[in-house]
Amino acid sequence: MKFETLHLDPRLSAAVEALGYTSPTPIQAKSIPLILKGRDLTGIAQTGTGKTAAFALPILQRLLKGPRGTVRALIIAPTRELTEQTHEAFGQLGRQTGLKSASIYGGVSIHSQITAMRKGVEIVSACPGRLLDHMQRGTIDLSRVEVLVLDEADRMFDMGFLPDIRKIVRHLPTARQTLLFSATMPDDVRDLTKQIQKDPVRVQIGATAPADTVSHTFYPVESNLKNALLETILDRIETGAVLVFTRTKHRSKSLARRLEKAGYGATALHGNLSQNKRQSALEGFRSGRYRILVATDVAARGIDVRGISHVINYDIPDTVDAYTHRTGRTGRASETGDAFTFVSSQDKDPLRSIAKVLGNKVTYAAAQKQGHAAQLREKQALRRPGGSRHSEQGVASAPANPKRSGPKKSWIRSKAAGTKGRRSSAGKGALGSDLLMSLAGHPRSA
Repeated sequence: MKFETLHLDPRLSAAVEALGYTSPTPIQAKSIPLILKGRDLTGIAQTGTGKTAAFALPILQRLLKGPRGTVRALIIAPTRELTEQTHEAFGQLGRQTGLKSASIYGGVSIHSQITAMRKGVEIVSACPGRLLDHMQRGTIDLSRVEVLVLDEADRMFDMGFLPDIRKIVRHLPTARQTLLFSATMPDDVRDLTKQIQKDPVRVQIGATAPADTVSHTFYPVESNLKNALLETILDRIETGAVLVFTRTKHRSKSLARRLEKAGYGATALHGNLSQNKRQSALEGFRSGRYRILVATDVAARGIDVRGISHVINYDIPDTVDAYTHRTGRTGRASETGDAFTFVSSQDKDPLRSIAKVLGNKVTYAAAQKQGHAAQLREKQALRRPGGSRHSEQGVASAPANPKRSGPKKSWIRSKAAGTKGRRSSAGKGALGSDLLMSLAGHPRSA
């Protein structure tokens, strides 16, 4: 299927072509014709499948006819980054249309946003909290909204935004088109669709399991050796940008600082950062100034950075949904990526849940020799005050950073033939704290 078959306005087709796209993604191919017909739609698709364009293009097509200078399309998203990315997408796709877009989110001055509203815009991308501020101030008029989009609705539920969403919806015209996009469909989000949509058509692309473009590997490791294991992986594998997930803000900050001091270009992204520091961290990661971004789940939501080759779960996520969201940062669209997850003895429950969904797509790194524990402990000790990363003894078993000379990442993605459907000893039974990653051989297939 080609974009021409969607019969978009020539100005939109030209913008799509200028961006280098010739064929719509599955979510775009199924959603755009239905949205153009005015149907309410619930779209279920994984992160990175092109769902922003799936609603942006038909909205732009609709807004080409009708009044200008008044808000006619409202897109609500859970994070500042996603709101800004949506605003930018409308700008790129609608650059020849004369339609204007604005983004509204907290953490920055409200006055520039008020100025944009007064100048007149047709499209607003907003976070719920700041949008309610504008509504209470009377600085935004939503009485003529024709299309409402709730993007990443499941994450908005996770972040506690659904009460705000209901408040906002009560102030919108009832005669509107409502589109909802989500990677998963928890009960609360399903209930919301019943309340705010009229006879919606449901479009689902693939399962809510992690994307097929991502290779998954679990690493058994003692909790106190995670730092050394992470640095060994960073030394031994050639990567692009690396996104490391931690469970807490404190660990995100401390781990990024540790990696930076050890000579890796790293920065942290967590909820305690000011908007300026968040933008600085993201821009540094996008530009390549930082090779590694250490983030928490909520802070990383909506990150759209090309070239993330590896997602590393320093702390295993608690749910399959969280795992899907994390690993969706790599292997986007037609690209491939790797997801590495560190597993300690206390992680048995989330491990089983995630492994059940992944099935035979997961590889278990086998703990083969007790000597590897000693190597990791030695490496860990060399990172402490008084130790040196460049100690002759400490680097004897690990090649230099592959950006300079190390082996390709293929060693970690190899799978032994004939083992499909079987777990290695590293992946069955109790995950004792002495179960360590193999630092030398290939991981064995699940």
